[in-house]
Amino acid sequence: MARVVVGIQPTREAIRVHGVAVERLLFERSENPRLAALARLARDTGIAVDVGTRLQLDQVARGVQHQGVISFVPEVKLVPFESLLTDDAALVMLDGVTDPHNFGATIRSAVALGSGGVVFGENQAAPLTAATFRASAGAVEHARLCRVPSLRGAVEEMVGRGLAVVSLEADAELTLADIDLRGAAAVVIGSEDKGVGRAVRKGCSARARLPMSGKLDSLNASVAAAVALYEIRRQRGA
Repeated sequence: MARVVVGIQPTREAIRVHGVAVERLLFERSENPRLAALARLARDTGIAVDVGTRLQLDQVARGVQHQGVISFVPEVKLVPFESLLTDDAALVMLDGVTDPHNFGATIRSAVALGSGGVVFGENQAAPLTAATFRASAGAVEHARLCRVPSLRGAVEEMVGRGLAVVSLEADAELTLADIDLRGAAAVVIGSEDKGVGRAVRKGCSARARLPMSGKLDSLNASVAAAVALYEIRRQRGA
């Protein structure tokens, strides 16, 4: 079954990654040169291209901004948890991030900064929908996503295997730079309103905060993920 991806950049990335496996593209009638270039790319790749009205695209997109193009691409393939537990793992774990835009933007940050995977629970997580794919700006096509039955259980298994699993919290005594992240590591990011849940927090090997100016005490999930992954890369000399 195909999934719906909307927007110019997400569609372009879907074509780059999946090629002729993309089922088809639906374009709005338009003189937009960016849309025309995308249509040429699709046809050159061997993908069927259809033209529809704005109303037709709006109905398929269901409120997500589509920029005049919708693509029907293969479903996201989730990776097994075990495959993420490598010696150089740099993972992002999301606890209670239910907003699809924040989830998608976090995926984008993770891919851009070389995360080995994004882990989230079956419950209390944003769905993998067109809104999430749109917010990732196509990064979801490159991401390694892992859904686990229990985030707490995943955290405890990681710690048991020697990974540094750090819960990001505004009131932590240590900053993230104080934690040794040169080995396999994961950062756990909670929702903006509740933060990391108590059960998950208790399973982590450390608590840390991101250095802030003092005027605000938190960042949204995607920015926090970017800062944390940058710190991991910095410690590893990347």
